[in-house]
Amino acid sequence: MSAERLLAHADLLRSGTPTFTGWMSTASPVAVDLLAREDFDSITLDMQHGLFSQQSVIDGIAYAALAGKPALVRIQVGDFAFASRSLDYGAMGVIAPMINSVEDARRFAAHMKYPPLGERSYGPVRALPMLGKTGGEYLKLANRATVAIAMIETQAAIDALDDILSVEGIDGVFVGPSDLSISLFRGAKVDQQAPEVAAALKHIVGRAKAHGKFATAFCMTGASAAEHAALGFAMMTTCNDIFLLQQGARAELKAARGAAGQHAKSAY
Repeated sequence: MSAERLLAHADLLRSGTPTFTGWMSTASPVAVDLLAREDFDSITLDMQHGLFSQQSVIDGIAYAALAGKPALVRIQVGDFAFASRSLDYGAMGVIAPMINSVEDARRFAAHMKYPPLGERSYGPVRALPMLGKTGGEYLKLANRATVAIAMIETQAAIDALDDILSVEGIDGVFVGPSDLSISLFRGAKVDQQAPEVAAALKHIVGRAKAHGKFATAFCMTGASAAEHAALGFAMMTTCNDIFLLQQGARAELKAARGAAGQHAKSAY
């Protein structure tokens, strides 16, 4: 993974061109390597709800880079210090959950960007050798080559959306449809397909574009990802590794058991 490729992908997101990220919940470097070698544009490592630790994030970023793909990290809620560390480890971007106010957005951006945009402390211990840059070279390109993505997943975040998007150093937003639906329905249900959620998605992507920033989203199927791309989202998941494994196993077992049943019947 070169610095130039990292920069190109960050700029691709900012352009609004649809891209697709392989979403990793299991902390397996082999699984990261396998998905990174498929036709995903990037790999995302999930610490919030996935099984990743600090060490497996370090390994996951390296394996994605080995396959030529940039990596993003979804940090745990409020762990902005690890946002900075993720960039030091060579991540291209960080997705921060539960950014519900302009204050949340400012604190997140401060940890993600070097001055004058933020207050990120200097120490790209893995990023420098991975990207093949000197310290001075990295410093010049880091703010542009890395992206800070704020999650919009509550009514409070929607109410503060324009203020969040106005924060210098926030590059884009990420919609978590499950939490968003729970918030919109005041905990009564989780329904990613509800009309209220669809309306919120259109509002979020529209406001992001109005601020010259990009919107991204978690999607459970390739068809859903295509629909989000048509709405103007710049990065989508197509599922995650756990569901892909389950779905693949179920489909093949169904085919196997169905065929085995037919053979058993024909034997009598």
